[in-house]
Amino acid sequence: MTTLVSRTEDCLAAIEQQNGALKAIISINPVAVDEAQKAEAAAARGHGPSVGLVVSLKDNIDTAGLLTTMGSAFYADHVPTVDAPVTTRLREAGCVMVGKANLHEFAFGGTTQNPHHGLARNPWHPEAIPGGSSGGSGSSVAAGMCEVSLGTDTGGSIRIPAALNGVAGLRPTHGAVPNTGCYPVSAAYDTIGPLARTVADVARVHEIIAGHDAGDDCCLPHAVESWTNLYLRGVSGLRIGVPESWCFADIDPDVLRLVRSAVDVLRDLGASIRTIELPEAPQAQAALMPMVHADAAAVHEARLRDAPERFGPDVLERLRQGEAVTSQQYAHHMRFKERWLRRIDQTFQEVDVILTPTCPVTAPLASNSVRMIETTRGISRFTYAWSLAGTPALSVPVGFASNGLPAAMQLIGPRWHDARVLALGARYQEATDHHMRRPGAVVANR
Repeated sequence: MTTLVSRTEDCLAAIEQQNGALKAIISINPVAVDEAQKAEAAAARGHGPSVGLVVSLKDNIDTAGLLTTMGSAFYADHVPTVDAPVTTRLREAGCVMVGKANLHEFAFGGTTQNPHHGLARNPWHPEAIPGGSSGGSGSSVAAGMCEVSLGTDTGGSIRIPAALNGVAGLRPTHGAVPNTGCYPVSAAYDTIGPLARTVADVARVHEIIAGHDAGDDCCLPHAVESWTNLYLRGVSGLRIGVPESWCFADIDPDVLRLVRSAVDVLRDLGASIRTIELPEAPQAQAALMPMVHADAAAVHEARLRDAPERFGPDVLERLRQGEAVTSQQYAHHMRFKERWLRRIDQTFQEVDVILTPTCPVTAPLASNSVRMIETTRGISRFTYAWSLAGTPALSVPVGFASNGLPAAMQLIGPRWHDARVLALGARYQEATDHHMRRPGAVVANR
């Protein structure tokens, strides 16, 4: 039986062996093994929680005494004095943090080609991107540098790297997890969530970090439903809606084939598959993206005025686009949001879960991602709609395309029904083995 100490040592060894190429981790916790030993000793004495998991945290989440850079030049030497609530909750659950994961600068982009802390890569292909903005989180899990990572998601920044790196990742219901101690992009849409190889581990960590925090105005007091009860009930009779005319058009044929196969597995498990229409869905990304840009420009107002040259060029361009959003445009997009929320409420009267691909393509090559804004827009086509709705959305691996890169489906539930999509994703993984595969470099190193 492996111990928390040995698993921590394995993850640190994987970082040492692979991080030079992958640039998944910005900084390592120098006392990770000591913390694992203390956690094991406390558990053995019955004075602590059962031994937890080995985790990395996206480097925009505060960790007391450990560098937290936001992936930027502005915070290159920033060391918080207090943990974020999610960090505290992980520690109290017996988890050990091995390091801080690379990200797109200020979590504001989908490629994690970070000019300050390294151009991150995908463990499945040395020239492919890991997605973003939580690219280091997705890559570090896939490469065995940790067992779980916390990322953040505004328009798709957990789900995209989960999909492109072949791991599972949850964007929780907005307001379920506190964002206190996490640097914002847009408070109205930001959320922290877990990535892991299995949906079961994602679910376990979600239940650790979720729950009200009075320090976050967007975090709401709401009971955290256990996913295990729904898991035990199984899939039979669950109504799954697939908006084919939107999400099955203009996508990579391999991704389409793999997602359709996943739908067949869920049907075989007893789910009722229904074709649904979401005619407003294509507009959701176009509505949310300018609002997020404007919110981010407001966050960085002083830096844009006083030191714009310290931003990476792609992030600066995106922030300038946010400055150009008018109040009339913002109001127009908010009116669309109201219509979209009504559509989603109506749809969840007809189905229990909505299913789409997570991304329309597998991981783009870094050489094709020079224009970050266009790349981000392309790979986030199916993720922004659920950020706008504030609903839980889970990315689950569905297999590998002919180019050897992973693809994924997205399971979306009504607000506060995170447990429903987690239980469904876990049942799917029980019937498949896509999530068991490891990138070749990891297999060789182990």
